Amino acid sequence: MKVGFIGLGNVGGKLSGSLLRNGVDLMVFDLNPELVAAKVAAGAEAAENAAEMMRRCDAVITCLPSPAASDAVMQEMLPEVGPGKIWMEMSTTDEAEAKRLGALVIARGGAAVDCPVSGGCHRADTGNISIFAGCDRPTFDRILPLLTTMGRRILHTGELGSASVLKVVTNYLATAHLIANAEALVVSKAAGMDLNVAFEAIRISSGNSFSHETESQVILNGSRDISFTMDLVKKDIGLFQAVADRAGVPVELNPKMIEIFDDGIARYGERELSPNIIKRLEEATGLDIRAPGFPPEMTDDEPEEPGYEVIPQGRA
Repeated sequence: MKVGFIGLGNVGGKLSGSLLRNGVDLMVFDLNPELVAAKVAAGAEAAENAAEMMRRCDAVITCLPSPAASDAVMQEMLPEVGPGKIWMEMSTTDEAEAKRLGALVIARGGAAVDCPVSGGCHRADTGNISIFAGCDRPTFDRILPLLTTMGRRILHTGELGSASVLKVVTNYLATAHLIANAEALVVSKAAGMDLNVAFEAIRISSGNSFSHETESQVILNGSRDISFTMDLVKKDIGLFQAVADRAGVPVELNPKMIEIFDDGIARYGERELSPNIIKRLEEATGLDIRAPGFPPEMTDDEPEEPGYEVIPQGRA
């Protein structure tokens, strides 16, 4: 299978790297020619544009920063879509938009999948990230070898659009944990606790979370670098709010989180690293929330392993 990959940024660059590392016949495209050149040097073929990629590839993956970007790429690719072609949307996008664009692909005889990733850029780099996939089962079975090359735990979430819903649900939770961890660390420091001890107390207790084990480390290092910015958090929790609104659920925490990140963006800029949301409390208290012995960036120390399908609990 010849695979195309559009979008070679923080996540897409790492996912496409896993495909190349494992011998997939890969064609790439990005608006940044330096990112394309790096992949070509690693063995990929460069595409002139998205239309050429869809014409020449069996499956085309998009990993783009916004629904608008995905739409623009799809409009270029669509005339080249036909029977046997697969579009795989790995961007974090709106459920309704994934369904709308997917319907255009299906109407031309192709197959569509929304398959966002979750678990952090550091795991995307090692092929150990988790991937959700929303599509019909025959399409899922066809692309499973690609998904298990890019990720370790692969979950078939149901019909097209379902993966996008669950992706923004998980990003909502990660944001809630980030804000809570920031408050917990600042309160610990203000109460006279040793931050190295506080980190361990949270890590080994019922207060632990994936966010604490990863993001709290770069917060305490002071780098705050997780290759994710405040504008992207705002986009993700905005998508979660849209899902909640469509479902008629009067959520209470998410609007407050949107307010917090709006304030963070107003203070520090939309491209500020997302863990620096803690700076609001550092400034309010005059405290410096750093501690020795923590890494400047998140790394995945697990060896790359073959991926596999996750079967939901209670399902045979």
